[in-house]
Amino acid sequence: MSEDEKGKRFLELIDQQNNLQWSIVTKLTLLIKSNWNSSQLQNEIELLVESHSKITKELNSLDINNSIL
Repeated sequence: MSEDEKGKRFLELIDQQNNLQWSIVTKLTLLIKSNWNSSQLQNEIELLVESHSKITKELNSLDINNSIL
């Protein structure tokens, strides 16, 4: 993958990660308001966190030589 392609992918992943973070915050807020009693919200948060972790791993793999950050 060229440096230009890596840069574009990096920006795409950052955007996806940002959207996931906002989704996690929203779901956590709803879960707190439910007094932590919503298994559906808990499962949704778990899936969002897993997706966030995958994106973070891909971001880290793009920047093996610390050239992007």
